[in-house]
Amino acid sequence: MNEITRRNLMKTGVATLPLAAILADPRLAAMAAETTETIGATLAGGQTVSAALAVPATVPAGGVVLIHEFWGLNDQIKTMAVEFAREGYVAIAADLYGGKVGTTREEAMALRDQVVPAVATETLVAWIDWLRADGRVNGKVGTCGWCFGGAWSLNASLATPVEATVIYYGRVPGDPVLLAPLAGPLLGHFGERDQNIDHAMVDPFEAALTGLGKPHQIYWYDADHAFANPTGERYDQADAKLAWSRTLEFLDGNLG
Repeated sequence: MNEITRRNLMKTGVATLPLAAILADPRLAAMAAETTETIGATLAGGQTVSAALAVPATVPAGGVVLIHEFWGLNDQIKTMAVEFAREGYVAIAADLYGGKVGTTREEAMALRDQVVPAVATETLVAWIDWLRADGRVNGKVGTCGWCFGGAWSLNASLATPVEATVIYYGRVPGDPVLLAPLAGPLLGHFGERDQNIDHAMVDPFEAALTGLGKPHQIYWYDADHAFANPTGERYDQADAKLAWSRTLEFLDGNLG
């Protein structure tokens, strides 16, 4: 790809192309990621954290904190922030790995295992607060995460009230005591062929939400884990498209 083509794509925000097409091409994903703004925040203990910010053409708008898969804040997740902005949301893609990204499963697992839960929670709450305080946000904030980030999307929503929580195949608890703090509605996407995040885990979670009277929508797809990731081998285009449409409908109803 020559430099003129690259500049033209950057000028149009890359996002005129379909999301799946961008994510399937590392060059396009990298260019989309470049259109985000790196922002920083300081935690109570003095630790500095960063995130990728994407802002829609029209504000004020709802805000969404995105939490990455166990790979880290890579170009895929930054591109998702761009896509959320294209759909009309102020999107912050949080970084829980301190700027590091795993390129192999071993590297990613090592980074995941180094995460300190208390620090990760404080980080996500800080970004939720950041959005609430920003004049480009309409006062409503949600969370959305994939896999590792799906679990942390829920954890963040349990730590501080938000207006919407979206989970893509993340680990979830079934203990009503743990879920009691959930303040807003929840949307979950899970794969029938997922060997880990399965009915044995998710059904008690859904039952607990029902028992607590927490508004929720849980959807199952004839797909495997990570079915919404176009860069992975288990990508399921039809189910990913359906899950995305449901996500947008859910967020539009709760953050609009």
